[in-house]
Parts: sequence; C-alpha cells; structure tokens
Amino acid sequence: MTETAARPTTVLSVKNVKKRIKNKEIIKGISFEVYAGEIFGFLGPNGSGKTTTIRMLVDLIRPTEGSIHICGYDVHKEHDQALRHVGCIVENPELYSYLTGWENLEHFARMLPDVDEKRIAEVVEIVSMDQRIHDRVRTYSLGMRQRLGIAQALLGRPSLLILDEPTNGLDPQGIKEMREFIYRLAEGGLSLFVSSHLLSEIQQMCDRVAIISHGAVIKVGAVDELVAQGGKVVWSVSPVDKAEKLLGASSVVTFIEDIIQEGAAGNDPLVKQIVTVMNKEDVPQVSRELMEAGISLYAVEIKNPTLEDLFLSLTEGERIE
Repeated sequence: MTETAARPTTVLSVKNVKKRIKNKEIIKGISFEVYAGEIFGFLGPNGSGKTTTIRMLVDLIRPTEGSIHICGYDVHKEHDQALRHVGCIVENPELYSYLTGWENLEHFARMLPDVDEKRIAEVVEIVSMDQRIHDRVRTYSLGMRQRLGIAQALLGRPSLLILDEPTNGLDPQGIKEMREFIYRLAEGGLSLFVSSHLLSEIQQMCDRVAIISHGAVIKVGAVDELVAQGGKVVWSVSPVDKAEKLLGASSVVTFIEDIIQEGAAGNDPLVKQIVTVMNKEDVPQVSRELMEAGISLYAVEIKNPTLEDLFLSLTEGERIE
C-alpha cells in the first residue's frame, strides 16, 4: 500500500486558528484534524475556549486568523458547501415539546434539500426511536430528547457530527446507551467531534483527543498513546539515595514524582519506594540498570494512568466542572 493510500481521509481540518476580542487573544493558534469514521474528543475546563472553537467550526463566529475546512471546503469562504457536511448540537437540542418527535423532524426536514419521509424514517431507525417517535416530545426523557436532537442533526446526511456535552445530565444507564450509540454511528463511517467534561467517558469513547487550556491546544493524539506518556512506575529499592540518583539521570524517566519512606518490602526501614513518571515499555531497561549498579530491586509496580491524570498534569491542576 502506498503512503497516499494509507493516509486517513481528513473530514475536519483546523489550522492555526486564532480569535481576538477587543485585542485579547481568546484562541491562540490551535490546529488539529478529525479523520473519517473516528470519534474525536475535545477536552478543556470552563473558559478554555471549547465553546468558542465549536462556534467557529460551524461559522457562528469567524476566526481572526487561520482556516477551517470541512470535507475540503473552507467554512467561511464556502459556507454553504462546508456546512452541508455538518450536523451539530451545541448544548441542548432545540425541540418543540408540544409536537411529536416525527413532527419535529418533519419541521426541520423542510429546511433541508432532498430530505423526504424516507430519510426521516431512516434517522428514526438509526437513533432507535421507532416505538416513541409519534409521542409528544414533552413526554420524552432527557436521553430521548438527546437522541431526537441527533436524529435532527443527521437528516442532511452529514460527514461530521459535532456533539457538545452529549451525556450531560444523563443517568449512568443513559450515558452507557449514548456511548454505545456513538460507537454505532462511527462504525457506520460518520466522524464525531465530541466536547465533554467527563474525562472517563472520553477515555472510553474516543479514538483521539485534543486537550485545550487557556485557548491553546496543548496535546493532540490517540488516547492510548497519550495516557501511556503519563504512566507511573513505583520502584521498591535499597539503597534509595543511589537509586534516586540513577533514576534521575535516566533518559527514559520523565521525572521522579515522589519518594515514599514507608510501606515497602514489609516495612523494611532500608527499603524505600520511588515513584517515577515514564513509559512502561522502558521498565525492563531501567530494571537492568538498577541491578547492574548494585541496587537491590524488591518490587516494580506499574500504575496505569488515566486521561484525568494526564489532563491534570498538562493543565497544572485546572478543573473541568
């Protein structure tokens, strides 16, 4: 296979996008891409620039600099062509509670070209609302309203679906159902851009993620690869001073996070624990180096990191509320 053939199709391309308001730079040159059929997470605390970015993606506000392309079309110069490929739910879906789910979809379908009753029936089946679609929306649960909103966004056969906090307010069962539903959409070839404050959900749901803080994207990559970079390894060693010096000088140890004075090797006073941040793939190499240096190695514990660990370390403890 050639390099060109192997390259994934880019559905959304954001390049060096900036936004200034009254000489204050709100968005600071962010760049990322979303590929066909992937679930892309967008993480950041309140005030980080998530909502501003999403509004620029769908041309509700215009960037000061940079470019945004959807399916090859410039969102601002080729507005209609670009947004024809996008479905979007920002915050809560706008629905008419006194109408049925079907009547809501009929209403929105009138605003779109080439959307007939057959297409409405198709999206109803996609979101698994066949049994309740003719009930009034005011009788729907929050999860059902979210699904109907997604059905509305799918009417125009988009290539990219943008979801802002799709699990917000849902109970655990509703979150599980929404996650499985998003999986099915991606399996069907749809690209999903998911903004969320639920770090554990993003870790379970997304293929790749961008982390934004203070208007700047500070990390973009596959979730598994990103969390592997923040892995912790606990070494039970003696003597600790010699081990600390060797680990601190190692090129594969990111940094030493902590030295625990008690709790190692049956509370042997000579054995201490050193907590390092490093990739687990480098543990065998470092183990050999410790033993070759005459350091007694009693135990090695690999602590699998979470996306939350990575997020907090990258944003210096900023919270997502």
